[in-house]
Amino acid sequence: MIDKPDIDERLLVAEVAAAWSVDVTGLVFMPVGLDGHAWAYRVETSDGRRYFLKVRRGDFTPAAVVLPRFLRGRGLRQVVAPLDLRLAGGVAPRFGDYRLLLYPFHDGGSLWGRGLTDRQWLEYGDFLGRLHRVTPSAEVAAVLPAETYRSSAGERLRTLGGQAATSEILGTFWKRYGAALHRLAETVDELASRVTRGRHVICHADIHPGNLIADGDGPLHVVDWDAPILAPRERDLMFVHSADFGEHPVNAHRAELFREGYGALEPDPVLLSYYRGERHLDDVAVFLGSILSPGASAEARANDLHWLTRIAEAVADPGYAP
Repeated sequence: MIDKPDIDERLLVAEVAAAWSVDVTGLVFMPVGLDGHAWAYRVETSDGRRYFLKVRRGDFTPAAVVLPRFLRGRGLRQVVAPLDLRLAGGVAPRFGDYRLLLYPFHDGGSLWGRGLTDRQWLEYGDFLGRLHRVTPSAEVAAVLPAETYRSSAGERLRTLGGQAATSEILGTFWKRYGAALHRLAETVDELASRVTRGRHVICHADIHPGNLIADGDGPLHVVDWDAPILAPRERDLMFVHSADFGEHPVNAHRAELFREGYGALEPDPVLLSYYRGERHLDDVAVFLGSILSPGASAEARANDLHWLTRIAEAVADPGYAP
């Protein structure tokens, strides 16, 4: 989120220092991400180290803690896992209504805007291929949700659309795009009824270039393991094969590099369409809710409206097909 949470940062510093036994000398808010329930800080310590602090309203899912560590243990070095929580009693420390997780900090920033180099497209494919071949342990399988193909996004859109239609902020937007978004909800329902329920693998579920961190042409670091799922591999491959995620999406050359890293693959087109449409629908519902929230700042609303309009324009295009 680009708005700061309403918390006392001096008390937050003290909590981080106590939970992870670090001498905090600096705390810098980072206006990144679109999750309305999570915020990010860079933590600086007296020994010159830097960490990434995620502050979440409510609990992290058990999978957000268990899975990244498990994958690191299986040799997937790109996975950015939270620091050991034994000093914090084995659970994410509580800070009022929030929970905290601390991660290593990696330079370079996300690849959403600048895209992946050829070498990184190969690594992207190799990483996802290895991820999808990992067999979850009993502990991991117990905390990972499984795909049901039952999304709440359509119902949320219909509920929020009524509010948007009468909103001073969103009235014009809804008049222009509301019909197309309702058609998308119907399309997603129809696709869900036609999907072939493929073999489930471990999926990151949000592995677009915005969650890939790299310094120049350096190695990839995969972040934001907040909502992994057991699902068909198309749940992740949708981000590769869609042109919607990142400013430098896949083309024939990049697809070949990805395939070289991933291995032979023939994604199910119906599953890819379902996941693309469902993601658009879910994002629209999230942005509508954020914009309609009475506590949102003008800057945050403008940012959310930018992304909401970008999705709506794609959906309303006559050539659009999930």
